[in-house]
Amino acid sequence: MKFLLTSFYLAATTIVAIAPASQSQAAILSFTADLTGPNQSPPNTSPGTGTALLALDNIANTLRLQVTFSGLVGNTTNPHIHGPTTVAFTGTGGVVTGLPNFPLGVKSGSYDNLFDLTQNSSYNTDFRTASGGTAASAQAALTSSLEAGTAYLNIHSATFIDGEISGFFLPVAQSTSVPEPSYTLGLFGTLGAGLILKRKIKIQSSKSPLK
Repeated sequence: MKFLLTSFYLAATTIVAIAPASQSQAAILSFTADLTGPNQSPPNTSPGTGTALLALDNIANTLRLQVTFSGLVGNTTNPHIHGPTTVAFTGTGGVVTGLPNFPLGVKSGSYDNLFDLTQNSSYNTDFRTASGGTAASAQAALTSSLEAGTAYLNIHSATFIDGEISGFFLPVAQSTSVPEPSYTLGLFGTLGAGLILKRKIKIQSSKSPLK
């Protein structure tokens, strides 16, 4: 029995020790932004609304951006991802990238595009230059800005030239290679059960008559 318990503790301890390390292997960073006039800087009274979903895959080096919007006062002109701002969730920043093939000249619509982050053309030239001059350094800067809450999406219109609706990106989840919470809790639950079992065996052994 002592051998079995020892083997159990070695296995459980090894699994628990490995679990946190796998969190650093997260591939997809997900963010969302609530686009409104009041979120614009400076705020405006546009009734327009929108939602942006961003998934950054730091293994495949891609960024997928999905946007829906409606109710704009003016027709769309130039939409951008901006950043970094000086302070998280407030202020304005330079252009990180434009949004190719975004629907222009409309007051509502949707957008879905996959960016190849290894390409220089996926970034605004000034942003890439300020971030180290390469696509890889620009990707790192964009990732840091998203995680720090200093990146936002801005949809410009003919009525609101500086931007009609805007919203900062907020983290949603980290990706598929991170252990599920229930799995991690299960490991600790199993380890706890082993401790209880060991204590119970010790108590029973102390009560057993000597032979």
